[in-house]
Amino acid sequence: MTLIETVEASAKRLQDAGVAFGHGTTNAFDEAAWLVLWQLGLPLDDLDGVADMAVSPEQADSIDELIAERIATRKPAAYLTREAWLQGVPFYVDERAIVPRSFIAEVLVDGDIDTWLSESTTNVCDLCTGNGSLAVIAAMVFPDVVVDAIDISAEALAVARINVDKHGLHERVHLIESDGLAKARGPYDLILCNPPYVNAQSMAALPDEYKAEPSLALAGGADGMDFIRALFKDAPAKMSEKAVLILEIGNERENFENAFPRLEVVWLATSAGDDQVLLIARDTLLAFPHRP
Repeated sequence: MTLIETVEASAKRLQDAGVAFGHGTTNAFDEAAWLVLWQLGLPLDDLDGVADMAVSPEQADSIDELIAERIATRKPAAYLTREAWLQGVPFYVDERAIVPRSFIAEVLVDGDIDTWLSESTTNVCDLCTGNGSLAVIAAMVFPDVVVDAIDISAEALAVARINVDKHGLHERVHLIESDGLAKARGPYDLILCNPPYVNAQSMAALPDEYKAEPSLALAGGADGMDFIRALFKDAPAKMSEKAVLILEIGNERENFENAFPRLEVVWLATSAGDDQVLLIARDTLLAFPHRP
């Protein structure tokens, strides 16, 4: 078989098995291509260049085993390959941290928040850093800033340490174990936060691939807003005068607006739409009449 035939056959197996996607790919073909190319040690971004390559019986067997593992375990592919990519940047990941996929990475790389920043933006916080991907990308996009990467999970921070060191950013990205902002240093000119925001009903219905991730990083209480309520209360004290907070809430806009009626925010466009990521200025949080 050729490589493209192998990918197509693997995609059919994934599709027929009913596996769920969303951890770097959105469909069976892309996921099969990722796993096949990774298993053969080929570049993940050049399927067309190797599509007609012959796959040996030994290679085919190893691919079959990997696809079978993906189906049997229902683990995200990134946990099997120990690698995930975000905005073209490679990251190590394992079951100690959720697979990086935050849309905040898009707004950082695309410069969508630059209007709210200035030359005085030097101190950044990546709250709920997980495997450290947003902290690393922020440090890459803004070469003059220092980043505090904060998480409540010591295990997640151990994964983040691998990625900070992998990208040579140990002098500019500092890891802090903290429950929310309790041990944050501040004041920060920019806070990034992809918090646990999945509501309880959605948590109960998650596919197995998502249940393979640490629930601590996903579950946000009955309406998904528990962490965010505490964040809005604590954040102003850790923010500089002109600071802004970039917050990801996934598909929870309705719950967000019910929890924080009349709170003025700026919705930022991403590839998933304009209701996944929002921006809030410190002044807005201070003035909000119904602060939790």
